Amino acid sequence: KLTSLALQPVITPELVQGRVHLKCSYSPPSPEPPAQYRVLWSRLSSPGKRQQVHHEITPQPFSYVEMDGANLRLGDTVFCTVTAFRRGTPEQHSLPEDSKGFYAGIKFLPESLEIAEDGKEHVLTVLSTVPIACPGQDDSCKITLQLSTEDLGSQLPGPPDIVLSACQVDLLPEPCSGSSCAAARVTVTAVTDFAQDGNRVSCIGTQPAAPRDGLWRAYTPRDVKVTVRDLPTGNCYSFTDPHIITFDGWRYDSNKIGTFLLCRGESRAFEVHVRQRDCGGRRSAAACNCGVAAQ
Repeated sequence: KLTSLALQPVITPELVQGRVHLKCSYSPPSPEPPAQYRVLWSRLSSPGKRQQVHHEITPQPFSYVEMDGANLRLGDTVFCTVTAFRRGTPEQHSLPEDSKGFYAGIKFLPESLEIAEDGKEHVLTVLSTVPIACPGQDDSCKITLQLSTEDLGSQLPGPPDIVLSACQVDLLPEPCSGSSCAAARVTVTAVTDFAQDGNRVSCIGTQPAAPRDGLWRAYTPRDVKVTVRDLPTGNCYSFTDPHIITFDGWRYDSNKIGTFLLCRGESRAFEVHVRQRDCGGRRSAAACNCGVAAQ
């Protein structure tokens, strides 16, 4: 009779003799644990389809498989499926139990961003779900990731709507905790472009820079999609002799001669100064703009 033994298989990454392995652990039931386990390793080859990469029969409550860059590569989502049976009676086995899919490679948290043109910095965490291995190079062991930005599908020419705080980040080895074996942070800011160009979509791409480890050489992590929400741009005016219209539409005249502060930003270093000269002649007092300075 087929029964579920609640083996609860779980995949975790480990370094074994300096090489990246995945370990499938499962809980033997009590009080009579089975003598043998059949462990089937598979990778997601396409949505909904799995490709078998390794299988073994073992008495141990765990199984290892190496991320060798051939059968299992970075970017793969990996599963282990475990069935239990008693020695000599493999036809009488428990129901197969699946682990959750383990994504081996680089992850971004959050996986996508929606930000506004308000100057705020948004933290993006770059993490590796597998250990960083550098056999024989422990003193300078790291994976350097080159970061780039690209505008997606915009009809307007120009650079992407986002900027990053760094063009590259280093992933340094650290003990694996949760889904992270190495992590770095970068901030993303939307460009305040003073153009009403609608919401635009950009992406952040990353590429390992000259990795020494062959496991990383043919790997390109997934991009991060960033949607930039357009904010309306404020306008103010000073024109002719001079008439002034403020950001909120208030209108007044200024006929004084001299240099004046036209506007100042409260939240950032932004000022506009204007210089006004006498241009009214003998009959009327009037001033005209003759200079401007902006910071």
